[in-house]
Amino acid sequence: MAAIILKYRLKPGVTRADFENWVTTIDQPAMRGLTSVSAFNTYRVTGLLLGEGEPSADYVEVFDLADLAAFTGTDMPGAAVQAIMGQFMGFADTPEFLLAEAV
Repeated sequence: MAAIILKYRLKPGVTRADFENWVTTIDQPAMRGLTSVSAFNTYRVTGLLLGEGEPSADYVEVFDLADLAAFTGTDMPGAAVQAIMGQFMGFADTPEFLLAEAV
């Protein structure tokens, strides 16, 4: 099974409250409604387990994909995901999209 791991910081001026409201009311319902996505969760980063300093991200998202080809070939270019991505880019500062697979 493939996964997409997304890590990012919020843009300056974006509040956690506004972003998390959008995540729970718009983003999660839309992404969880895609047949190619088996699970989708957003995590607020609260600190480092080891070491000192600041974490490299404010949020991490994990998409478990039932069908990577359907997600990249049909869902990503589709109207629903494109609308969500447009909104997301208004919140997120230089997101990093990592493609991963279970070992």
